[in-house]
Amino acid sequence: MSDIAIRVENLSKQYRIGAQKLANKTLREALVSAARAPFRWLRSAAQQDENTFWALDDVSFEIKRGEAVGIIGRNGAGKSTLLKILSRITKPTRGRVEMFGRVGSLLEVGTGFHSELSGRENIYLNGAILGMSRRDIDRKFDEIVAFAETEKFLDTPVKYYSSGMYVRLAFAVAAHLEPEILVVDEVLAVGDESFQKKCLGKMENVAQGGRTVLFVSHNMNAIASLCNRCILVDKGAIVRDGDATEVTAFYQSSFYTLAENTTDLSDVERYGTGRARFTSIKVTPLGPDHSYRPYLVTGDDLKIELDIAAFADIRGANVAVIIYDSKGFRLIDANTALQNNSLNLDQGHTACVEFQLQNLLLKPGNYLIGLWIGQSAFSEDIDGITYVTSFAVEADLESVEHSIVFPGIYQCRFSHTIRQLLA
Repeated sequence: MSDIAIRVENLSKQYRIGAQKLANKTLREALVSAARAPFRWLRSAAQQDENTFWALDDVSFEIKRGEAVGIIGRNGAGKSTLLKILSRITKPTRGRVEMFGRVGSLLEVGTGFHSELSGRENIYLNGAILGMSRRDIDRKFDEIVAFAETEKFLDTPVKYYSSGMYVRLAFAVAAHLEPEILVVDEVLAVGDESFQKKCLGKMENVAQGGRTVLFVSHNMNAIASLCNRCILVDKGAIVRDGDATEVTAFYQSSFYTLAENTTDLSDVERYGTGRARFTSIKVTPLGPDHSYRPYLVTGDDLKIELDIAAFADIRGANVAVIIYDSKGFRLIDANTALQNNSLNLDQGHTACVEFQLQNLLLKPGNYLIGLWIGQSAFSEDIDGITYVTSFAVEADLESVEHSIVFPGIYQCRFSHTIRQLLA
């Protein structure tokens, strides 16, 4: 038996932009369109490039049985298109895919749930849609319910569920499949933080059980801990393929651009409901005398100025600045809620929120900044930007008189003595 689980050869997928569907045309429009058809070739070549784009372009790779492989890249890089082709949801324009084993695809949680049916009925319905036999569902039923933590609401129609309950139940059904190849989109890392950890823990158990896992996520920490290999996709092509830690570090290095001047945020990767949005950011390192300098020294202050625009009335929202290390580990969360403050903004209005992180005792290295607006009480992400910019920290040569940077993140201020004892 071959040890190959997935083989992708010269895979390409082209989409047409703005194509009009015949089903939406009147009879007259359809007849006119048919009459003009012989003449379309005259202008089709000129319009080819502007009316089409390649979501994937000549992608090739192999994945062995038992490998856990992460797929990363910016929004629009081609990750979701790749997963849909692997899951047989869409067909490639060119190339071919070979999958050796039963495939379980967890791309859209909740597909197949019926709002009028109870949680119990939807477990059986959704399980059948995802390929589980009734015997398999019976065997897994208690485990699914315990994982979802919805025992009290099993016989309640899911239309009365909160969004969190709905998602927990949907993921629990999907996660308890036992395919040989599991294809997972980051949409599954949902709900509150404890449930996200639970989801990732379940995925880790699947990977350690010897099954092949393909995992798409923007969480570099999850990719590095769950996967031993990572594929970086950009503009429909594979940029890097190798050790997960090395590839994720290379990807994150692309965000290392300090926003020394005010930077527009209209075209960045983001998530959330969009009722309000960050529109610009300015990052200013401040030395001991609070004067600007182009880089941060351990112990300096860091001023971060944020402009926010409201597209709906916002009441009681929290604003956060998040600092990550170069591997994506979350180090600092400066949140307005910690100081019992919140953002109230009327539709069409803007606000400026300024943070000043004081005495930032980070060790020399590169760090990433993330932004978030939300309402914790309602589990709502209004606007989130995982990596918006970055900053570098240099050593404080006046207080650290050694050239080696020792392991760790936080540069603790300390005093010490060395006392020689008499023999």
